Amino acid sequence: MSAEQQHRDGQAADPGPRSLAQALRERDDASLGALLRSRPDLLHPVPTDVTQLATRAGTRASVLRALEHLDRFALQAAEALAVAPDPASYQELLDLLAGDDGDEEVAGALPATVALLRERALVWGGEDRLRLVRTARELLAPSASHSSPTGLGPSVAEATSGMSPGRIQAILTAAGLPHTHDTVSAVAALSGLFADRERVAELLEGAPEASREVLTRLVWGPPYGQVTAEPAAHLRWLLDRGLLLPTTPGTVVLPREAALSLRGGRAHRVPEPTRPQVAVAAGRKPQVVDAAAGGQALAALDTVEELLRSWDEGGPAVLRAGGLSIRDLKRTATVLEVPEPVAAFWVELAYAAGLIASDGGYVEEHHDRHDRPDADAEGYEDEETRDARTRRRSGEAEHYAPTPEYDAWRDLPPAERWAWLLEAWLPGTRAPGLIGGRDGRDRTLSALGPGLDRSPAPEVRRRVLELMAGLEPGQAPDPATLLERLRWERPLRSAGPRREQPEPPRTGVRPAYGGGVAANDPEALRTKLTEWALLEAEMLGVTGRGALATHGRALLGAEGRSEGAGAGTAAAGSARAAVVAALLAPLLPEPLDHVLLQADLTAVAPGPLVRPLAEALGVLADVESKGGATVYRFTPGSVRRALDAGRSATELHAFLDRHSRTPVPQPLTYLIDDVARRHGLLRVGAASSYVRCDDESVLDEILADRRATALRLRRLAPTVVAAQADPRTLIEGLRAMGFAPAAESAEGDVMIARPHAHRTPPRTPPAPVPDGPPAPDTTLLTAAVRAVRAGDRAATAPRKETPQAPGGLPRTSPADTLATVQAAAMTGESVWIGHVNAEGAASQRLLAPLRVEGGYVTGYDHTADEVRTYALHRITGVAELADEPDGAEPAR
Repeated sequence: MSAEQQHRDGQAADPGPRSLAQALRERDDASLGALLRSRPDLLHPVPTDVTQLATRAGTRASVLRALEHLDRFALQAAEALAVAPDPASYQELLDLLAGDDGDEEVAGALPATVALLRERALVWGGEDRLRLVRTARELLAPSASHSSPTGLGPSVAEATSGMSPGRIQAILTAAGLPHTHDTVSAVAALSGLFADRERVAELLEGAPEASREVLTRLVWGPPYGQVTAEPAAHLRWLLDRGLLLPTTPGTVVLPREAALSLRGGRAHRVPEPTRPQVAVAAGRKPQVVDAAAGGQALAALDTVEELLRSWDEGGPAVLRAGGLSIRDLKRTATVLEVPEPVAAFWVELAYAAGLIASDGGYVEEHHDRHDRPDADAEGYEDEETRDARTRRRSGEAEHYAPTPEYDAWRDLPPAERWAWLLEAWLPGTRAPGLIGGRDGRDRTLSALGPGLDRSPAPEVRRRVLELMAGLEPGQAPDPATLLERLRWERPLRSAGPRREQPEPPRTGVRPAYGGGVAANDPEALRTKLTEWALLEAEMLGVTGRGALATHGRALLGAEGRSEGAGAGTAAAGSARAAVVAALLAPLLPEPLDHVLLQADLTAVAPGPLVRPLAEALGVLADVESKGGATVYRFTPGSVRRALDAGRSATELHAFLDRHSRTPVPQPLTYLIDDVARRHGLLRVGAASSYVRCDDESVLDEILADRRATALRLRRLAPTVVAAQADPRTLIEGLRAMGFAPAAESAEGDVMIARPHAHRTPPRTPPAPVPDGPPAPDTTLLTAAVRAVRAGDRAATAPRKETPQAPGGLPRTSPADTLATVQAAAMTGESVWIGHVNAEGAASQRLLAPLRVEGGYVTGYDHTADEVRTYALHRITGVAELADEPDGAEPAR
């Protein structure tokens, strides 16, 4: 027995419910919970009863969101129902999707698809009376100005609604049909002719070849065409026989019935009941994939650390409109030695992880203004707010800088630091690939600036990883088939009804990071998000050589802390981060506490160094090259930098001897001693500025040097020379001349120049922009279903006729209200009350009074399914429940 036969046999013969509300009311709790889980927007706020739930499920915004989350075949089924008779039978829907010749794949997939549309409250009705909800039909059905997404136009009845009876009779005669006495029968006869495949074929046998070519162009859509006031003969032939019907002056349309006959009964050119399979581009050993991903993860950590080190004393300025300037992005890319779009990605990742932020406090006001107002009720302002106001008044520029979280992050083990970054990347909605493009107002999108949030981004990233996880370990997916699979799963995305158009074949995908995308092109955005997700996963080390690594699979657990502030969510994110870190840790090399010194004044770090060693070596030497091993070079300038930081030559020798696995080369020892011997021989202080030296010959050499002319030096004493330049300019000028001066305090002591780390005040990472309400958990679903059921029982409970206030509320006098609720409290009966709350909102409640005292009545509210207390003066009136017929159970 075929799947469609089983589906038909399993359905009842009755016509089914008469409304969507009745269909929902007949569902069990599990089915109602499945609806609320698939359409979480229906839960905000929780509907009071099933009628309100059905009304909300039929609103345009909710229906469009539900359509956006259908796969391609489910959407094709909904589009077919939109052009089918209302209501339509299951067989009519099957015929529209499978065509006259039938399609076994369509027939096998359709029962589950119809069940899916029913579950999501887009379709209701019995087997022979399938109905698409009215709003979905309006969105997907053709109109006078546009065709259906299937490419079909209006029916004969819709296209001839404004046509004169004489014109309709003339079309019947030209088509070879008998004359009728009314327009309705004439339209029915013409519709019957076009719906009959054989009769349409006979009619077209006498058509000119040019007329057939016109129909061929219109049959798969769009079905509209333009004609002149005097159409050509081949067009006149089609107009006379109703194969083209006028809609507006100069515009004609191919009727739906005729198009379906020419299509062989198919609503779509190519039905797609089967999801495309993701092809394998390459297969590698899982160990190779994990090793490559581990190396890339280590490189990602090094890149982020290098970025934060370069901004440690204060990063670039914040643009007035927010974000990073193009010049500063180029400088950052130069420091990181990566292209600018890739540098933008690392900057955005550090920002999303809460490691960098603005130091001014007012660029991020849209993130934390509710948590930290400018002033509280007593007028108190915290230190951070006062600092921000001072900056605004003084005109001091804001800058980006590391946050206090950076210090905590830096102290974590490497695997945990990587997991921290991934917990920010996976649910993040900011799309760094858009940087450099244009927004809807034709403004350039900048790094760390506004306008980069795209709500589909987390879903695309996660789905890409899930599809990769569906392959065998070590297998890399083909990007083209991966993209096609995602298109099948979400064909409609915030772009209105989809139009069926032939798509050019795609022979392959060449991802390119950055470059932006048109602001009004959701399909192009989704394509780019997929390509960017693949590239970002590779840069971060989630994948290795194109395949998902073992620690990457662990990312597909419950959503982490970045998605919400709930305790359960945070715990899930912490647990997932711990698992990911444990899987990655064996792939990362242990930090080393030694280097290899060489005779050419270089030091080789054969792996990552422990942080104190890396920081000290970064001051004493310059990084010459990076990679699996880092090469540091010692120069007079780098040694002088270490001496300026307060290190002595003896300390530097001891440091190198302690951390070198090779003997300290003699040239390096000489270099340190030589620079130390000259360091501080000259002393520069602040008078305007001056140079002091005990060796008079050195000052003579400086004064004789032509390069000192710009410093405007003047000798005050044998060992003192004054200058017109400030101390910093004087020091830089003397160093350019080959000397090694040291700054001096007012007391004559050498000033130690240590780098000053700049931190922002505590900052909250940017919250992702959600794609609609969050998915409800089981507890919320259970409570919501219970509340809807209780409200529905209360709303359908009968009551006796009483005088009514405006809005249908019961109306009784205060004395009668008090007496009725007291009697109900004594007998345990339920009553209807009309209630107006403090905001003036009126409602009817089914209440079982328990206690009446002090001007209040407390009872069990069947509508809210909980005990509540109501003020008697806000009750408009009371109505007793009507007597139940024999065998009926009263509401409780």
